[in-house]
Amino acid sequence: MKAKGQKKDKVNIVTLGCSKNLVDSEVMMTQLKGNNINTVHESQEDDSNIVIINTCGFIDNAKQESIDTILRYADAKEEGLVDKVYVTGCLSQRYKDDLEKEIPQVDAFFGTRDLPLLLKRFKADYKKELVGERILATANHYAYLKIAEGCDRPCSFCAIPIMRGKHISKPMDELVKEAQNLAKNGTKELLLIAQDSTYYGLDLYKKRNLAELLDRLSDVEGIEWIRLHYAFPTGFPEDILDVMAKKSNICNYLDIPLQHGSTNMLKIMRRGTTREKTEKLLDTIRTKVPGIAIRTTMIAGHPGETEADFEEMMKFIEDSRFERLGIFNYSHEEHTHAFSMEDNVPEEVKQERANAVMELQEGISLELNQEKIGKTYKVLIDRLESGNFIGRTEFDSPEVDNEVLIDATNDYLRIGDFADIKINDVTAFDLYGQPV
Repeated sequence: MKAKGQKKDKVNIVTLGCSKNLVDSEVMMTQLKGNNINTVHESQEDDSNIVIINTCGFIDNAKQESIDTILRYADAKEEGLVDKVYVTGCLSQRYKDDLEKEIPQVDAFFGTRDLPLLLKRFKADYKKELVGERILATANHYAYLKIAEGCDRPCSFCAIPIMRGKHISKPMDELVKEAQNLAKNGTKELLLIAQDSTYYGLDLYKKRNLAELLDRLSDVEGIEWIRLHYAFPTGFPEDILDVMAKKSNICNYLDIPLQHGSTNMLKIMRRGTTREKTEKLLDTIRTKVPGIAIRTTMIAGHPGETEADFEEMMKFIEDSRFERLGIFNYSHEEHTHAFSMEDNVPEEVKQERANAVMELQEGISLELNQEKIGKTYKVLIDRLESGNFIGRTEFDSPEVDNEVLIDATNDYLRIGDFADIKINDVTAFDLYGQPV
């Protein structure tokens, strides 16, 4: 943040929330720079006179972080440290009218699909020739590839359709071109994301077309890993498993948010499936793609969740032995189906249940990691930190999964390169190894 009087505008984009928001920020940065506007992402320097905050509005904690960030920059504007503050993203889409009243220091609020309107504030045009081009906010060696926007699912707890609208698949040719551009700039790993990736293609091609997309992306020269996130379990297109098994550069990894292990709760959550169907799907996935790592997420304390439902979820997790698992406490979100229900699980009970799930998962993860000791894995080196090179195996996604730590005082590795690493020690969520 800098005092007024700077001759040329400099824009700092601050991103909150998920990887889908990060992609939106990268597209925004690409468009602004394409219009010759000096733009940075989450700069630590205090030399930007304009700030764009890309907000998250998913659950209470995320909303609070977004509001706190907006207020911090609104105060900075009042102190003359920045000239303009713009707010975009999910929170802005959902609560624009309220935010305009409560935080008048913000110059303008924009929704999730208002990039052309935001650009007009800079007297800039939306450049269609830049579609498929991306300036990355991450390191160049991996990039998120958003294959669709919005969601058509009726899940009881989720406000994403309110904020992101209906599902819209991105045309396959555009995605392949984007992947090619990323590969030319040094990207080796693509992380496929969407609100619901397994719905891909139904709107454009009148069929679930994720398998063909994976097949075409795997042929892009220079892409060594492709990782699939946010696969909805109901109506899961099993033909993608055949492509995963056939193509060596598609990681043996699947992020499939299941949300619960009780049939009663899955019905209340409007997930369109049962525990039995879910278990059958997991068996199919592991049979067709041997050695696959499955990441899932659960929700603790959804309205109607009894102690018996929770115990059933615990048993489901214990039996399923997920390689990766996260959990979040239910958040009572207005305008969702569940908002009409009583939020009848106390917050402390939600937290106790979430803690119990993670304690169970920690034990499972440790046992699975111990099986890796003595084995050698292809590892992508992400960064150097606290005297260690830190990387990931094909079974791990950035920021949410296990990491491999290699002592930098003994071995030199290049960030963005792959290395064969022999694992010699583990914890529940970290692996320690050395190059072979």
